[in-house]
Amino acid sequence: MKKITIAIDGHSSCGKSTMAKDLAREVGYVYVDTGAMYRSVTLYALRNGLFTDDGIKEDELRRQMPNIQISFKFNAETGRPDTYLNGELVEDKIRTMEVSSHVSPIATLGFVREAMVAQQQQMGKDKGVVMDGRDIGTVVFPNAELKIFVTASAEVRAQRRYDELKGKGMEADYNDILKNVQERDYIDSHREVSPLKKADDAIELDNSHMTIPEQKEWLMQRFNEAVSK
Repeated sequence: MKKITIAIDGHSSCGKSTMAKDLAREVGYVYVDTGAMYRSVTLYALRNGLFTDDGIKEDELRRQMPNIQISFKFNAETGRPDTYLNGELVEDKIRTMEVSSHVSPIATLGFVREAMVAQQQQMGKDKGVVMDGRDIGTVVFPNAELKIFVTASAEVRAQRRYDELKGKGMEADYNDILKNVQERDYIDSHREVSPLKKADDAIELDNSHMTIPEQKEWLMQRFNEAVSK
């Protein structure tokens, strides 16, 4: 069976990563969580004092970008890859509300996106990859054989994020999360560099009222159709 590139884009907290991870495991492909890459850059910036009351120290972050190396290692216990920042496991650290509330401004920076896109294209050069994010089907892999655009209502996405954080024993406030989701939607859709938008040839999936098994079945059908072309 031929190998293809699968691009899954969509709004924050709509389950893209879960869908992409499950599909990659099911079909034996490599999974790349591009959102985790931008979260890792954000964590680095927070740790190194690159956020100020006036914004981001862009010149300093630009200078330090070559020091930011992001990789993924398969976790046999979870059956999914974990995110590493300069060799440190940061999978849980990048999922906090502090990182969530700072990631969109980082992701709007052209030099950050340029560095991340170069890493992403290198990871997917041999196909057989599932990648999710905001601009995979439009910028990173515009020629991907299968493009999915995932969406859900802001309220549903905020509830999912709330449940995820509480399930990990982390502090969470639904109203704060809803506000964050709405703000990220606006920033992601209106940024000058690689704004979030549905590729012309992407298949849209609104999963507001779908179960995970229903999503899996839907996605496998789209995959089988794509590889048989």
